[in-house]
Amino acid sequence: MSSHPAGPRVAVVTGADSGIGRATAVHLARQGLDVGITWHSDREGAEGTAEEVRAHGRRAALARMDLTLLPEAADAVDALADELGRIDVLVNNAGTGTATPYLDLDLETVRRVLDVDLVGPFLCGQRAARRMIRQGEGGRIVNVTSVHEHQPRVGAAPYCAAKGGLGLLTQVMALELAEHGITVNAVAPGEIATPMTGQEDVDVHRVRRPGVPAGRPGDAREVAAVIAFLCGSEASYVTGASWSVDGGMLRMGPQAGSHLEDDSWRRV
Repeated sequence: MSSHPAGPRVAVVTGADSGIGRATAVHLARQGLDVGITWHSDREGAEGTAEEVRAHGRRAALARMDLTLLPEAADAVDALADELGRIDVLVNNAGTGTATPYLDLDLETVRRVLDVDLVGPFLCGQRAARRMIRQGEGGRIVNVTSVHEHQPRVGAAPYCAAKGGLGLLTQVMALELAEHGITVNAVAPGEIATPMTGQEDVDVHRVRRPGVPAGRPGDAREVAAVIAFLCGSEASYVTGASWSVDGGMLRMGPQAGSHLEDDSWRRV
């Protein structure tokens, strides 16, 4: 992506009030981007992210986004782009999930997860891409999926369906937006120590995960670093890819991942 005379580039990161979203917003600010931050229920968390962004000398703007209210929720992308003057990067990070057996799921729950994890990013991506095309200087879109873009998990039927769909949507977006200089990639985290996994602010090197080859969960900043790379100029020839950030979990295949309780799989 070429530099432009309009000043610093602008990113919008959805669900940036905590976890991977917050780590990504701060990492992008450290790289010189102004950041639009969306939040759903934790305004205080979003304001904390904004403070960190500003501490790196960048501008921050906040907007509430409830991705169960579609298509209106996507207006937040336009509002933040208007406030910050443009948009060069969109990180679709906001997400939700379930821990419910397939046979016990009701339609309302399924639709809520699909809206937040798939339809919402679809619409936000449209808003961002249209602006990027009008600006005429390319752009970057990163969709945060999950290892469950690629592999199933018991109790997560709508989440897996949504993340798998978002992975293939990423590939179609990449094909169609390439002529406009916009790259579109997915980042697929494994088990990351965030509020979503009930592990906020833990030292990941002290948490044992025998079933993950790296032996531990990931830190949100380790995911943010990959997202930030894909948002930068050095990743200009990367599009339509899904980058797993999972400590090797997916490579375990049928041997599974984070639920294994010992290291016996490491030996023949």
